[in-house]
Amino acid sequence: MAEVLADVVCVEHIAPDSNFFDDLGANSLVMAQFCARIRKRSDLPSASMKDIYRHPTIRTLAAALADATPAPVVSPLPIDSPPPTSPSTQVMSPARAGMASTSAYVLCGTLQLLIFLGYSFVTGLVAAKGYEWVATGSGLTDIYLRSIMFGGLGFVAICAFPVVAKWILIGRWKPREFPVWSLTYLRFWIVKVLLHANPVLFFVGNPLYVLYLRALGAHIGKEVTILSHSVPVCTDLLTIGAGTVIRKDSHFLCYRAHAGHIQTGRITLGRDVFIGEKTVLDIDTSMGDAAQLGHTSALYRGQVVPAGERRHGSPAQPTEIDYVRVAPARCGTLRRAGFGLATLLQLFLVYVPLTVGGTYMLFTEVPALGKRLEPKTAGLTSSELLIDALPLSVALFFGFVFVGLALLFTVPRLLNLVVKPDKVYPLYGFHYSVHRTMSHMTNIRFFAWLFGDSSYIVHYLRGLGYDLSKVEQTGSNFGTEVQHESPYLVSVGSGTMVADGLSIINADFSSTSFRVSRATIGPRNFLGNNIAYPTGGRTGENCLLATKVMVPLDGEIRQGVGLLGSPCFEIPRSVERDSRFDHLRTGAEFHRNLAAKNRYNIRSMILFLLVRWLHAFVLTALGLASVGLYGVVGHVVIAAYLALALGFTTLYFVLVERCIGSFRPLRPRLCSIYDPYFWWHERLWKVPDEYLNVFNGTPFKNVVWRLLGVRVGSRVFDDGCYMTERTLTTIGNDCTLNAGTKIQCHSQEDGTFKSDHSTLGPGCTLGVGAHVHYGVTMGDGAVLAPDSFLMKGEEVPARAHWGGNPAVEMPDGAGQLGAIGPTATATATATATATGASSANDAVTAS
Repeated sequence: MAEVLADVVCVEHIAPDSNFFDDLGANSLVMAQFCARIRKRSDLPSASMKDIYRHPTIRTLAAALADATPAPVVSPLPIDSPPPTSPSTQVMSPARAGMASTSAYVLCGTLQLLIFLGYSFVTGLVAAKGYEWVATGSGLTDIYLRSIMFGGLGFVAICAFPVVAKWILIGRWKPREFPVWSLTYLRFWIVKVLLHANPVLFFVGNPLYVLYLRALGAHIGKEVTILSHSVPVCTDLLTIGAGTVIRKDSHFLCYRAHAGHIQTGRITLGRDVFIGEKTVLDIDTSMGDAAQLGHTSALYRGQVVPAGERRHGSPAQPTEIDYVRVAPARCGTLRRAGFGLATLLQLFLVYVPLTVGGTYMLFTEVPALGKRLEPKTAGLTSSELLIDALPLSVALFFGFVFVGLALLFTVPRLLNLVVKPDKVYPLYGFHYSVHRTMSHMTNIRFFAWLFGDSSYIVHYLRGLGYDLSKVEQTGSNFGTEVQHESPYLVSVGSGTMVADGLSIINADFSSTSFRVSRATIGPRNFLGNNIAYPTGGRTGENCLLATKVMVPLDGEIRQGVGLLGSPCFEIPRSVERDSRFDHLRTGAEFHRNLAAKNRYNIRSMILFLLVRWLHAFVLTALGLASVGLYGVVGHVVIAAYLALALGFTTLYFVLVERCIGSFRPLRPRLCSIYDPYFWWHERLWKVPDEYLNVFNGTPFKNVVWRLLGVRVGSRVFDDGCYMTERTLTTIGNDCTLNAGTKIQCHSQEDGTFKSDHSTLGPGCTLGVGAHVHYGVTMGDGAVLAPDSFLMKGEEVPARAHWGGNPAVEMPDGAGQLGAIGPTATATATATATATGASSANDAVTAS
């Protein structure tokens, strides 16, 4: 091993007791290369990055690997359980027969496009007829009543349509598998898209959402609280017992994609179960009554949590931490019913008539719109069209920016006076409504996107209510994605830097109550990507929190160390390569660099405001043209507008991104955050890309990725993957990318920025919520399990199954997307059946 390491770090000799990090100056990327090389040597034992960090010398590593024996798969199940009989429990080969052909791929995409156009036409037809009926009203009262009737009926119809479509196209979901791009997949996709585009998602966190899932076939008991916007698609396979709480950003889809196939399976939660934030529940998983799963954790296929036990980590393992940290309160059925009824009354008597009637008033009171409804204006020239669109788009767009900021800095502060910290309130009351309103308003993504990755995000967050102590400005204190429950109970120490994806969990929930408390992040910390930071996190000063780390809630307060993994373990706070640019962060040179970065960031903010406004301007002009043609062409013009708006939005932002990148691919880079290259790279991150979600699960997603510069092979199935550096990413033929996956070809640690290529070979599968770092290579047919973190520089052999956080090779394919093992899955199914019957009785009683 010493010989291999010496070759990797380019030295002649390595002493057995030399520390990899302190003495040799290695880092995780170098040591990942070392691990990959010894895995290729049959005469040497394999080592993971966790082994490297725990045994950071050749002598201790060799001794640890020599003493190690193959560990059994983590499972509380007996080994003599019967084999599974469900089709969804069978292990699937990455290169099986029956995968969809190119012709099926093209046919499916064509039918998806036709379905979109047909749905747009019907939507436009109904909207136009409804508007014409509302417009015939006489007087304000008549307009208001007609708006309620049409808007209310339209809202009910839109919500009911996915339910009807599900029961007609699918019937009851059953555990099974089928190829993507097949006609069966097309029916699955229709139901999934209708659910994702459903306005009922606004009711997440409301008892009405639970009722809606029941209408879709889910077995849900009384007093269940669901706060996650991740919609379960195969609802008949979902069983949730009474009193269960599911926190936000949790995935419990009841399906996943693997090797070109969709697999559906059961998820069964008993009574009083707690599911933490940023968790993944794979199919064929089960939790008994009063079981808990902590934040940043995952249950792999076949895993079962017995009643009363607690788990955390990815994959989940036993813990003594109690994640239910708020006392219960009185919150009965009457209170929940009253809250749901009040929500409906507010919707139908206020929001719906405001939307429908407001549209009517907009057309009648704004000359640029009103005159276009007259037949004689159908022939207006393009210059007149643009003249009308210019002031209208300016007023709408910049009015939203300035009025939005004014409201954002004032209204939530007044609401915050109502909700007292550390006080327990019952759910579904006045205080709960105030808290939700305050949380929704202060988590508007537009403004974090605008100010993030610049010095000005500090002033924005302070305006929201963050306590940022004495700020040591770096120009990149926070990224563009940060969320919270209450901004007025967030404290961040001086000198701390935060990358994208931070979620501050400063509200605790039970099935009947909630409480907001202060969350404190210490000084001189660095937080990587996609971290959930809870109240009571046991980290202090000068900590490095790696990407997707589980922040500890027990033990001593960590200081001066790095934390990696879920559950976390200690690593070096920094290494030589990460500190080589520290001299640029002090003295006169720092102030010059910061001033230059601030000037560059101001130009970027102005540029992207203009980019967004120009997009709004073109859509406004298209809208005015559509209104003018309505009397000539008819209802088809509305469907055409929707299709043109989507097509233009996609091509426009693709063109903006390629122009900023000068139509050239990125190259691997190691530089300071005060290097002008990094400022330009930050500008690429700001290009809006929300439109990508529209194409999830369709062949068109691959077309868009290719336009953006990703090297994508044929027949790739992308159900919701995100790639940060498109031109550094390579995806092979027939890869399967699940919902919530991310390929991130960069890393920022303190003042150092690094980027490199990442490559997925043909037939690879990324599980739900998996995260792939930079410099990674996955061999043909390799599988990465759900919620795994594949660290920088890792090389996954062909057809290998890796999983965990950080990801390591799973013994005998355990924990893979195919199965954790027949015994685990069989017992999970049996447990699901037993618990499902109990919870179904709860659901019947609740109904």
